[in-house]
Amino acid sequence: MGQKQFLFRPGIVLLIACSLFVNSCAALRTNVRTEAARADEVTGTYTLILYGSRNINDLETVALLDKEGDPYTFEPYAPGFDFRVIKGVPAKTALEQAYRFISWDPSFMQAQLSRISDETGTVIGYEMRPLYQPFTFGFSDVLDINYRIKDNKVLVWIKLLPSVERRVEGDNSPSIDLGR
Repeated sequence: MGQKQFLFRPGIVLLIACSLFVNSCAALRTNVRTEAARADEVTGTYTLILYGSRNINDLETVALLDKEGDPYTFEPYAPGFDFRVIKGVPAKTALEQAYRFISWDPSFMQAQLSRISDETGTVIGYEMRPLYQPFTFGFSDVLDINYRIKDNKVLVWIKLLPSVERRVEGDNSPSIDLGR
């Protein structure tokens, strides 16, 4: 006797777990916006990040222009062999190299240029992605790209849309799960 018993209370455990999760994500800001841009607004010097184009069938291809001189650094969430980094590239040259990099596929239709802004609306970089003939993959824009800011790093996740990934891998079946 005299020993205190610890009572398991699921509500308290859930509250503690949620609190820890929220606190761990607090430094990960999601207020990064992308919107259409024109090539003539791209000025200054950039670190050019060429992501993808690892093989002839690699649709996960995009070019990122990380504005130099601002407090942010872009980091693709991927192994180092998935991308190349070229520092100190003038805007016009960066756009030309980005276009050449993304336009290699025979289904390429056009480039889509977007500005990337932080939560205050300050432009921190640009993204150039390929748009394809829609009949080839079912969509012109086959990429799902997400940006998150953490400690002045812009973390970038790049992947194919799931339906495009299935089509590329040869699974043309509908994406309905019938529980089988």
